[in-house]
Amino acid sequence: MPRYEFRCECGDFAATYTMNAVPPSADCPHCGGTARRVYSAPHLGRTGSSEFGLIDRAERSAHEPEVVSGAVPGRRRRPGTPITTNPLHAKLPPP
Repeated sequence: MPRYEFRCECGDFAATYTMNAVPPSADCPHCGGTARRVYSAPHLGRTGSSEFGLIDRAERSAHEPEVVSGAVPGRRRRPGTPITTNPLHAKLPPP
């Protein structure tokens, strides 16, 4: 539910209303006077800093990919080519 900010003579306060029921003015909870609605920046997300860091790294990697050093994760390195002792394989061309 959206939060709307109101300004009274005694200060500012926020209240939540549905989008179709927001009034142009509201009663101040501090002094009881009439407070007019003010326009402010919207609060669009509740994402924490770790999520924002992940989003930033993903966007940055599209233009500046990170350099990976070492083996690819999840794949095991195999030792060199196995040596066969079959005499028929000796007639084959080398790879």
